Parts: sequence; C-alpha cells; structure tokens
Amino acid sequence: MSELLKINVNDHTERKGNLTYLSWAWAWAEVLKVDPAAVWSVCESNGLPVMYFKDDTAMVCVSVTINGIHRSCVLPVMDNRNRAIQNPDAFAINTAIMRCLAKAIAMHGLGLYIYAGEDLPEGEKPELDLALLAQIVAQPDVASLTALFKSLPVDARQLHMEAFQARKKELT
Repeated sequence: MSELLKINVNDHTERKGNLTYLSWAWAWAEVLKVDPAAVWSVCESNGLPVMYFKDDTAMVCVSVTINGIHRSCVLPVMDNRNRAIQNPDAFAINTAIMRCLAKAIAMHGLGLYIYAGEDLPEGEKPELDLALLAQIVAQPDVASLTALFKSLPVDARQLHMEAFQARKKELT
C-alpha cells in the first residue's frame, strides 16, 4: 500500500461550502518526504496550460510522478460555486491548476479519502464509545443532554453527533 494513503490530512484541509480542499503546498511537501525526486507538470494544449471548449469554458490537466509512477488528473476552471467559468482569467486558471495538483497527488493516495467523501484515512476510523452512547440515551431532558455534550472534547462531540441529535429529537 502507498505510504501516502496512510497519512491523515485532516489538519491541512479547509472547507468551502460542502467541499473539502487540501492545501497543495502541504501536499507537495509530503510528497517530497516520500520521494525527493518527485515531479509535477501542467499539460499543455496548443501551447497553453489550459484546454478551451466551444462554450468558452476551460479545463486544466496536471501530471504527477512519484517513485516512478505517473498519474494525471483534469479539472474544470471553476468559480467559488464550483461551476465552470466562461473565459477564465489567469488567476482562475492558476487556481484550477493548483487544485488539480492536489487532486493528482491524491491519485497517488495522499488525501484520496477526501474525494471518496470519507472523513479519515484507512485504518483510522474511530469507533463509537459505547459507554458514552449509553450516557446519551440515559439523559432525562434536553438540559442534561446539552450539559453532557458541552463537557466533551470536540472530536467526541463530532463522532457522536448523530446520537446526540437523535436523543434531542426524542426529548423534544
């Protein structure tokens, strides 16, 4: 299995809307730790770092080679709502290239689970705390349920959020 698949990238992502983005700079630094000779390049179309379509939208392509394995990825040039942009400017094209770089790195394993919609890499999915689930179910009212929720660390809150929400619904 790729060493990159095992790395938890969660502390190096940012959320925009319902999407999660991985920092390309951090991702590339991790790649260089695994393979200092790794390379990436932007695919060209008619001498440009972007492919244009008849509707004036555009697509970029990035290739990444790590440990001799070559993978490419394509990505439309999009706005902040993830819709293809007509006649994109240089900034939008550059942004798409760097997002595509992160995606091409993911094709090698680093942060791949983000694109699969998962929250954690292989082997790191935490299990629900059965004792805490029993405490949640035992709360007699919303006030005590809220107090229990606030007493927990953020990661435990997030992991058990569905149980808290279900119990709150039962109590109201």
